[in-house]
Amino acid sequence: MDVFDAELAAWDRALPRKRVSAGVLFFDGLGRVLLVDPVYKEPWEIPGGTVELDESPRDGAAREVREELGLDRAPGRLLAVDWVGAWAERSEGLAFVYDGGVLSPADVAGIRLQAEELRGYAFVEIDAVAERLIPPSAHRVRSCAAARARGETVELMGGLPVAADRGPR
Repeated sequence: MDVFDAELAAWDRALPRKRVSAGVLFFDGLGRVLLVDPVYKEPWEIPGGTVELDESPRDGAAREVREELGLDRAPGRLLAVDWVGAWAERSEGLAFVYDGGVLSPADVAGIRLQAEELRGYAFVEIDAVAERLIPPSAHRVRSCAAARARGETVELMGGLPVAADRGPR
């Protein structure tokens, strides 16, 4: 390694690090979104979790869905990237959300929860997600459902859409 490579490597190691998560929005035939109830924390979530080192967000989302739900489904289109600012004891992070499409009754019957991670799951009306999710997550799910309906991918900050010229709407 020459001096330039060593300096570049040292510079790279000093850069800020962000948490990265990836999740998937699944729907049932009635348009309700699938939420899961983690055993390790109180608020519900969408299926997904932390992206591992040297793993892409898309691959992380697929792995988490396999692990948590027992479903081997490739994530669909990217719906959103959400920047989540630091809060309480958590560092800032990026959340990638993919479209999982509509689960058939057979798909739902095939769900096998990972007992160490999930207590249960429920399909919830989009207008009712705030009853189970923390506010930024509820905003994210609503923003992603709207983006899905429009066939768009959106940039979010704290779950809220960002206008290119103004910041969060």
